[in-house]
Amino acid sequence: MAAVKKTMTLNLTDAEMGALEELCVKKDLSKTAVLRQALRLYQAVETRVERGAKLFFEDEQTKEKAEVMML
Repeated sequence: MAAVKKTMTLNLTDAEMGALEELCVKKDLSKTAVLRQALRLYQAVETRVERGAKLFFEDEQTKEKAEVMML
């Protein structure tokens, strides 16, 4: 059975819309697909953080790590 879908209006700044459109081109995805992926990623990160995990970016060359703080 297909999930019921709902429509929403989203107001973005020019910079936010530009970032979304850039990702769409880069990933060859629609705006809806990019936003759905972003939501799933945010949900996965939030779940892990709630369980006590930390999120880091690591520079491959220097091995320098920076923690990403979730609001």
